[in-house]
Amino acid sequence: MVPSEATRPEVLPTDRLGPTGVALPEIRARYRTISDARNALTVASLWAVTLGIAAVGGRLGLWWVALLCFVAMGPIHARFAILMHEAAHKLLFTSKRWNDLVGTWLLAYPALVPIGLYRRSHFAHHREEFGPDEPDLAFYGGYPGRPRDLLRRLGRDAVGISGWKNFKVLLLAVRTKQGRAVAVPILAVQVVLGAALFAVSGAWWAYLAFWWLPWMTQWRVLNRLRAIAEHGGLQASRDRRVTTHCVRQRWLARLWLVPYHTGWHLAHHVDMGVPWRHLPAFHAELRRAGYVTDPLEYRSYLALWRAACSLPPSVLDAVDADDGPANLASLF
Repeated sequence: MVPSEATRPEVLPTDRLGPTGVALPEIRARYRTISDARNALTVASLWAVTLGIAAVGGRLGLWWVALLCFVAMGPIHARFAILMHEAAHKLLFTSKRWNDLVGTWLLAYPALVPIGLYRRSHFAHHREEFGPDEPDLAFYGGYPGRPRDLLRRLGRDAVGISGWKNFKVLLLAVRTKQGRAVAVPILAVQVVLGAALFAVSGAWWAYLAFWWLPWMTQWRVLNRLRAIAEHGGLQASRDRRVTTHCVRQRWLARLWLVPYHTGWHLAHHVDMGVPWRHLPAFHAELRRAGYVTDPLEYRSYLALWRAACSLPPSVLDAVDADDGPANLASLF
């Protein structure tokens, strides 16, 4: 799955991009602009939709509506994770205080993520993908591989096995002083969230059905599929085109799998200081420079996943990829 040299011509630096692809200072500023008001509206809208889904699912009293609302919460978890990721990069708000407050209490803790630990782990990922300190390798290593291995992993995700391994770590963390400092605030936010979902839905089971179970199951599947689409089957290199995939963005994928422009992942790895709103424009900049070419880009996520399952495994037996990035066991 490593792109050939023919698909990644040597075009850098240019009159607009530096030797690593980062825009030159006079151009970089426009791509790194953070919109505080629009991001605040995005966070508020996400919460409104989340509470609205729970209200509909609980108050209508129809099992099939509740099931649809359960399914709809998978992409909602993806949205919480992406905005939390934005806050981890300090790109959600220009104020560090508000960035961390909102990122921690309204995004990361509801999503059961210790953002401080996640931030340190995630920056290690950005320093050197596939390097010796890469924290996420167990999640997307071992590709290309056999279809049955991916199906086995997705099956573990779908039935909650992977999710329980992560949730159990959070519960067990309260046994130590250091673990309590991280786990107790997250668990306290879950109690508040449960009360809020009960208030809007009138159903005592709303938290379980519309938050915890989707996090345990659907989110695990979506997260694994997205991670494979970002880095699966690639290798360490100074050329980001060798470490990060490029996939054509379509509306259904953006709705369900890669919201908030996170599908332009190559652009994010070329310059992790570009906020999510500007990733499409920065991707277009890389295209105009010839850094991103048509042969480099997968036509769809399905095409990439097929490629990930098309060959006998190279390191598959050496990597147990069952838990995923931001695995709580690796963060504590």
